[in-house]
Amino acid sequence: MNAMRSIIVGTDFSKGSIVALELAIDIANKMNCDVSLIWVKREKMLMSEDQLNEMANVAQQKLVALCEKYRPRMLYGKIRWEICSGKVAAVIARQATHENAPLIVIGTNGASGFEKYWMGSTAVRIVQEAPVPVITVREGFDFHKDLERIVVPLRVNLNSRQKVAPAAAIAKLFHSEVHILGLIDDPSQAAQLRTYINQTATLLKNDGIKFSATVKKYSNYSDAVLSYAESVKADLVVINTEQDRIIAQLFLGTNAQQIVHNAQLPVMCVHPADIFFLSKS
Repeated sequence: MNAMRSIIVGTDFSKGSIVALELAIDIANKMNCDVSLIWVKREKMLMSEDQLNEMANVAQQKLVALCEKYRPRMLYGKIRWEICSGKVAAVIARQATHENAPLIVIGTNGASGFEKYWMGSTAVRIVQEAPVPVITVREGFDFHKDLERIVVPLRVNLNSRQKVAPAAAIAKLFHSEVHILGLIDDPSQAAQLRTYINQTATLLKNDGIKFSATVKKYSNYSDAVLSYAESVKADLVVINTEQDRIIAQLFLGTNAQQIVHNAQLPVMCVHPADIFFLSKS
């Protein structure tokens, strides 16, 4: 076990994964922790062993170059790389546990070459299997080194408020403003939703976090969340996977999966009942 925790960055060398690396470094600098850059040599591909080894050699050169390029940006911790073998999601989850990771950051795009080989829908499987929250980042996100506005959607269900604590932890790191988005599709739930919003507002206020609260009716949850996030120019949306970890390993949840696939901004996915404290030493 490493003495210092590491943020895990799964990479396929795509533009999206580079944006993910830059975001991970920025968070690591706020948290005083390391960054671990992971590339996975996948099993049972339709390639010969020689071809797989050659791909791994090229990947190693790319990893070394990335670490050399970004090492000067690390203010406190270290950046390092590792090539692992196995199924991507399982490997990333294992590394997160081994390195005491507070979170995982990955890119969600993939088109050709390494990108097609590595990522694609794998992002969803990483979220499913991860032992910690996962931030997904899409190529093209206008990254400006600050997460100034964070959207936290709330509905009336058992798990909705469990995303508030990790959202607040990120907000404290970046001095972000949290936008509480209350979503309702049944008027009979209005009073309960107001209670959820008031509880969240109290928590944020006690932590000295700037916030606002809005309530909207919705028919499609993911569309409502992403439309509101776009309207406030949000830098991060924090959602949960809708199920506990055991169920989520089999089925992420329609709403969470749609948001991960369609969001143009970073999304942090939290499994309900995760024990997750960014400030933990």
